[in-house]
Amino acid sequence: MKLGLMLGYSGAELRIPLEDVKLAEELGYDSVWTAEAYGSDAITPLAYIAAHTSRIRLGTAVLQLAGRTPANAAMAMATLDKIAGGNRAICGLGVSGPQIVEGWYGQPWGKPYYRIKDYVTIMKKIWAREEPVVHDGKEISLPFTGEGALGIGKPLKSILHMNPDIPVFLGTGMESTVRMTAEIADGWLPLGFVPETAHLYQDWIQQGLDKGGKTEDQFERQAMTNVKVTDDVQGALDAMKPGIALYVGGMGHKNLNFHKEMMVRRGFGEEADRIQELYLAKRKDEAIATVPDEFVDSGALIGSRERIAERYKAWETSGVTGLTISGNSEAIRTMAEVARLNFPT
Repeated sequence: MKLGLMLGYSGAELRIPLEDVKLAEELGYDSVWTAEAYGSDAITPLAYIAAHTSRIRLGTAVLQLAGRTPANAAMAMATLDKIAGGNRAICGLGVSGPQIVEGWYGQPWGKPYYRIKDYVTIMKKIWAREEPVVHDGKEISLPFTGEGALGIGKPLKSILHMNPDIPVFLGTGMESTVRMTAEIADGWLPLGFVPETAHLYQDWIQQGLDKGGKTEDQFERQAMTNVKVTDDVQGALDAMKPGIALYVGGMGHKNLNFHKEMMVRRGFGEEADRIQELYLAKRKDEAIATVPDEFVDSGALIGSRERIAERYKAWETSGVTGLTISGNSEAIRTMAEVARLNFPT
């Protein structure tokens, strides 16, 4: 199984751990991934990384659809791919949530299902350069002819000869969008995936592949986990709980929080409700304490090298084609050995 390295998005200060990225490339990692929320963007760091690496694929997990028009996203990813030497960029896309879409980007939440479909279709048309781009979508159309248009928009074809095969991965987790991901995208960035839930998605994925006329080997599945090499398992579990409480309890509207929905799907519905209730009441310490050890442990690889190796087997046999890890240099080295990168099989 391929390994990826997740860098995420910045906090108050931007830091790109270039030495970790170089180590991952040296050890045989397939990809490095960045993210964005409402601070640092996901593409600029990858351009910097491209200048200091030669092989590792460069992925966004994810670009927020509301932050760019599909044409702008296609231009940026095609430019990144050219800078990196070709066939290295992976365009990971996601809708984010209505609080960010409407509160940060000033865009309507609209109909995310159709927005994703229009967005991917337009990007692929732009990269292909087969003809000037025309798209009559339910959410996005080119040329634009809606309210305020002068009516003189012209279909255009990219000046830059782009790589037509830049893969698109979608960050999705609900039935309709997972099915669509398998139909129209080249890969999947599953939300809240753990090996125990793999069976929940298989029928949806197969239905999407069938509708898109694709086979399993034409569709990548890139899950994500945290890795911590330590003898203090409980301490590591506790250290991850604040981030989980933040996302389940406060990252999204009370009635529309995808992270909470994923916790419910994994069988922790009562805990998810209680975490959200406490977090929104500003009782954050209590919300953090409510996060179950079992929930954290099932979604991470924590412990000694031996414990990590044993628990990695479930990920390896879960049907995913890649696993993106978050962790320090010790975690990067340990996972390279556990996943048998540059090691005899």
